[in-house]
Amino acid sequence: MGLFTGLLLLPLAPVRGTIWVAEQLAAEAERELDDERIVRRLLLEAEAALERGELSEAEYDVIEDELLERLEVVAP
Repeated sequence: MGLFTGLLLLPLAPVRGTIWVAEQLAAEAERELDDERIVRRLLLEAEAALERGELSEAEYDVIEDELLERLEVVAP
């Protein structure tokens, strides 16, 4: 990048930095959704919440179905 180009684009540096941070956050969120260990941990936490009475059977079924679908995608 030349000196003049750098000077012209300098006011856009905060915007480019914000975009980079947003891209990194999106990538990390996607990795977490695709991590088999996290999905299994969430499934165990939901089961424990059901046993403690924090979730109804219907709520647990919805959560379980969603997590099992994610698990099928992550670990076929």
